[in-house]
Amino acid sequence: MKNIIVATLFFLLSSNAFACSDDGSLSFDYDDGSLSFEDSFNNCLVEAEQGDAMAQYVTGFAYKAGLGVAQDYKEAVKWYTKAAEQGLAGAQYDLGLMYHKGLGVTQDNKEAVKWYTKAAEQGDEGAQFDLAFMYHSGTGVAQDNKEAVKWYTKAAEQGQVAAQFNLALMYHNGTGVAQDNKEAVKWYTKAAEQGFAQAQYNLGLMYHNGHPATQDYKEAVKWWRKAAEQGLAEAQYNLGTMYSKGLGVAQDNKEAVKWYTKAAEQGQAEAQNNLGVMYDEGLGVTQDNKEAVKWYTKAAEQGFASAQFSLGNMYHNGHPVTQDYKEAVKWWRKAAEQGKANAQYNLGVMYDEGLGVVQDYKEAMKWYTKAAEQGYADAQNNLGTMYGNGKGVTQDYKSAHMWYNIAAASGDSDAAKNRDIVAKKMTPSQIEKAQDMAREWMAKH
Repeated sequence: MKNIIVATLFFLLSSNAFACSDDGSLSFDYDDGSLSFEDSFNNCLVEAEQGDAMAQYVTGFAYKAGLGVAQDYKEAVKWYTKAAEQGLAGAQYDLGLMYHKGLGVTQDNKEAVKWYTKAAEQGDEGAQFDLAFMYHSGTGVAQDNKEAVKWYTKAAEQGQVAAQFNLALMYHNGTGVAQDNKEAVKWYTKAAEQGFAQAQYNLGLMYHNGHPATQDYKEAVKWWRKAAEQGLAEAQYNLGTMYSKGLGVAQDNKEAVKWYTKAAEQGQAEAQNNLGVMYDEGLGVTQDNKEAVKWYTKAAEQGFASAQFSLGNMYHNGHPVTQDYKEAVKWWRKAAEQGKANAQYNLGVMYDEGLGVVQDYKEAMKWYTKAAEQGYADAQNNLGTMYGNGKGVTQDYKSAHMWYNIAAASGDSDAAKNRDIVAKKMTPSQIEKAQDMAREWMAKH
C-alpha cells in the first residue's frame, strides 16, 4: 500500500457573492425575472456611495466578477477596501484575496495576511483557512505551525472541509501539535463524511494499517471505494490491491483489473505495473503479453523498478517482443540501479556471459556482489564461482567457500555442492577461516 499522502495542504481562494434589490435587502439576482444584473448593480452602487458597507462589498464583488458592469479589479479593490474598513468580514477576506493574487493591486502577501486576520478574527471560515495556510507556508508572515493549527482548528470547527483535512494532516504528522492519530482520524472522518476524496483515502490507510484503532480491512475498502469512485488514482490502485488479495472483500481478479485499469489510465505507476502482471499471468483478464508489455513499459518509463525488471525479462525471453538482449540489459540496469536484487543478478549474468553487452567479468562481479549483499542466493552462488575461478577478481578459495556457504544457508542446493568441491582444494585452516567469514557475514545480515 502507498504510505499516507504527504499532500500539498489545500489552499482555499474563494469569495461570496450577493446582489442588492430595490428595497436594499440582499439576494441572489440572476436570470429569475427579478432584476437585471445592470439594474441590481446600479441599486447597489447608489447605496454604496451613501456609505452602506454591505452595498460597498457587493459593488466590489460586481466589479470583480463583471456582473452588471465591466470587470474592473481596481474598482473592486476600491469598494472592498471601503467595506473592509467599516469592519465587514466578507469584504476583508475578499480584499485579502485581491492582495494575495495581485488583482487590481500590487501583489502583497503581508497585506493579504493583514486582511485575512481581520476577517478571521470575526469568524470568517474562509479567511481562517487561508490565514492558517499562510502561517503554515510562511507566506507573508513568519512560518508558524502552531498558529496554522490554531486557525485550521477554527475553520474546521465551522465545518470547512479542507481545513478539517489539513488539520488531520497536522495531527497525523505531528506538525505544530503533538502527534495524535486519534485526532487525525477524527478530522479525516469529518472531512471524509463531507466527501473529501483525499481524506477518504487517508482514512482508509489508517484503517488498513491499524492505527490508532484495530486494523479493519472492510473499513479501509469502504473509504477507498468512496475516494476511488471520485477518481482518486491512489485509492483506485489500493482498492484493486484489496480485490487482488481478498482483503476486506471477496477475492475478485476481475474487480482488481477494473480498478487497476482506472488508476493506470491516470498514470499511476504501481497500478500500471500490476495491470501488466494481470495481463502477463491471465488473472481476471484474458492472458495477453502485448498488453502486459504495454503496461510494463508505461510503469517502467516512470521509473518503477518491478516493471523495469519484468520488461527486461520479456526482451530477454523474446515474447511478445523480438528478443533483444540490449533492451533487456537496458531495463535490468535501470531496475538494478534502484537496488532490485533480481535485476542486479540478471545484469551480472549478462556481463558474465557477454549478452547484450561486452563481456566484462569485473562488471559481473560488481552486480553479483550487490545482489549477494541483499541475500540473493543465486548471486551468492555465482559470486562463489567467480572467486573460485578467478574471473573478474583474484582467485580466492576462502571467499569462494564463504559465498557458497552463505548461498547454501539461503537454500541454494547447488551452492552446497560447489562448496564441497572447492573445499577439496583448501587446507583445514583455510576452510575454518572461510567458515568464520561466512558466520560473520550472516551475523551482520
